[in-house]
Amino acid sequence: MKEEKDYIGDIAAIRTMMERTSKFLSLSGWAGIMAGIYALAGAWVAYKGFYFNPDEIAYPMGTIGGWSASLVQLIGLAVVILVLTLGTAILLSSRKANKRKEKIWNPTSKQMLINMSIPLVTGGLLILILIAKGLMGLVAPLTLVFYGLAMYNASKFTYTEMKVLGLMEIALGLIGLCFIGYGLLCWAIGFGVLHIITGIYLHYKYER
Repeated sequence: MKEEKDYIGDIAAIRTMMERTSKFLSLSGWAGIMAGIYALAGAWVAYKGFYFNPDEIAYPMGTIGGWSASLVQLIGLAVVILVLTLGTAILLSSRKANKRKEKIWNPTSKQMLINMSIPLVTGGLLILILIAKGLMGLVAPLTLVFYGLAMYNASKFTYTEMKVLGLMEIALGLIGLCFIGYGLLCWAIGFGVLHIITGIYLHYKYER
């Protein structure tokens, strides 16, 4: 009986070691929660402050020219949200990695970032092209789609819950493409509410 318990313990230890070397498990649930809060605040500022809520796919170029100041502000707002999100994720994940006596920058995290960057960079360039063409109604939904693809790719190297998050982000993006007037609402739900829910789930499942 004792030997059986020893075997089970050894198997569990081997499994933990293999998981640590093949998965990036230093992602912080609190980072997801804070990312969701930043996104909800950004969506509110975009809607109330910059009156950004496209209800059509395409706008005449003259209209876009009239929006030039607001577009610059919106891009600036997006950059601020991105910097806050990345900064918070790096800080909190570094703390978690230190507690686990692991390095945040390792071959697994590199592979995860590479797999995430391909859809993210592609989506970012496409969105800039859409803005230049006046296709403002596609911007918010497509950010969800490409971000969802990035999360799905990242799930191979971190928590499997990221796969579910990615699929939900893609679904919200497709809904936003079908109902353009609700694109910003879908964006707020995807980047805000879903991040908060996922962050809380990860925190209580893996960090407590």
